[in-house]
Amino acid sequence: MMSIKNPVHHMQNPVLEENHNPLTPNEIHKLFSLVLESEQQQQQQQQQPSSNRSSSSSETNRSIYTVEERKHRRMASNRESARRSRRRKKTHVENITNEVNRLKIENRELKNMLCVLSHDCHLVQSDSDRLLSESIYLQHKLAGLHQILAYSTAQQLQY
Repeated sequence: MMSIKNPVHHMQNPVLEENHNPLTPNEIHKLFSLVLESEQQQQQQQQQPSSNRSSSSSETNRSIYTVEERKHRRMASNRESARRSRRRKKTHVENITNEVNRLKIENRELKNMLCVLSHDCHLVQSDSDRLLSESIYLQHKLAGLHQILAYSTAQQLQY
């Protein structure tokens, strides 16, 4: 197997597209480290007896599985987070809807109460107007009776 001492010399320079962002030196270093590590593992597998190859293969699979596992865990976590968010939103909408319905009922009750009180107020005003008219009528009648009594008393005093 070919060993790579300087991986930069073995790579071709890719043609960069206009919108393509080149890799940072740190990212390039990480990529080369992975390539070198993979080649070293392959060399070790070739040097070891066949019984040890399966364990090395399982280590490689374990690191790949770990990346895949992390990806699946993250996706599951995101799904659960979205599910909780939808549940909170649904609960919030239900609470607001319940509050709107409660306020509509309260508003209807207050309007009914206002209508009843307005009607009662109209009745009381009518009674008040009637009693005031009756009071004025009775005061005039009493004043007339006072005049008659005074006239009658004056007449009796003359005799």
